[in-house]
Amino acid sequence: MHPRRFRNLALANLGVTLLVILWGAYVRVSGSGAGCGSHWPTCNGEIVPAAPRLATVIEYTHRATSGIALILVVLLTIAAFVWQPKGSFARVAACASMFFMLTEAGVGAGLVLFEKVAKDESLARGAWMSAHLVNTFLLVGSMTLTIWAAGRAERPSLIARPALSALLGAGAAAVTLTGISGAIAALGDTLFPVKTFAEGMAQDLSHASHPWVQVRGLHPFLAVGTAILLLFVTATAMRSDSASVKRSATRLAAAVILQIVVGVVNLLLAAPTALQLVHLLAADAVWISLVLLGAEALSEKTEVSQPSPETIAERASSKA
Repeated sequence: MHPRRFRNLALANLGVTLLVILWGAYVRVSGSGAGCGSHWPTCNGEIVPAAPRLATVIEYTHRATSGIALILVVLLTIAAFVWQPKGSFARVAACASMFFMLTEAGVGAGLVLFEKVAKDESLARGAWMSAHLVNTFLLVGSMTLTIWAAGRAERPSLIARPALSALLGAGAAAVTLTGISGAIAALGDTLFPVKTFAEGMAQDLSHASHPWVQVRGLHPFLAVGTAILLLFVTATAMRSDSASVKRSATRLAAAVILQIVVGVVNLLLAAPTALQLVHLLAADAVWISLVLLGAEALSEKTEVSQPSPETIAERASSKA
């Protein structure tokens, strides 16, 4: 069954995918989204750019690493069917990872082909970025569940604990909504950069500002509300008798606090590039921690237990 090998492969998938996500954010921050023109999957009509500009190198590197991530998730899916038992949740999660990797590529291609990159300020770009963010969360969540499920006989069940499921679902919805507002706020930082916190506040409060700038002003309030909700989720989970659930709740609380600290610093420093990437990575850490908490708190055995040798002997003697 090779659970350790499978888990290591799943960890590699998640690690590479997070690097691709961060590099994709750098593509946006650096204004390199149009580095390959409106061509996809080729770059400016070429498979390998002959004389690339810096923006082309940045965008092409993102595409190349995305291709590596796709190959890895194909290998992960194959490994799930070779190394994990039939009916295991690891197979389901790996297949979900494969599906959302393909849709991730589709959304990325759409951004390029419809030219919703670089300096585009249209409202449609915000819709595309929102879809991209939701799909990215689903991809990262599926990969996280694949790691969690490696070698396990359990699977999460939303029916067994409906109240807890509803609370975790509310937390997931809040994180997703906050993530969408954060992605649009980051777009506002890229398209309408400021040098100081005061200048940013003036932009946020101006009725003449672009809608993405106004969303940037709303994002911190959504983030605080989501943090309060998630801390309530962790406090509820800490009441569990399970040590693994308590550990997961502690990790989530730590990730939430870290994200709030990074977010405040990012706001005060007017969103420098490096801090934007750290902020994004911290957001992914919150999402991963929430998914792991949900998996641990809602898991239940799915395999049928085998009778002991003594039980078999007793049944045989009774029949005799």
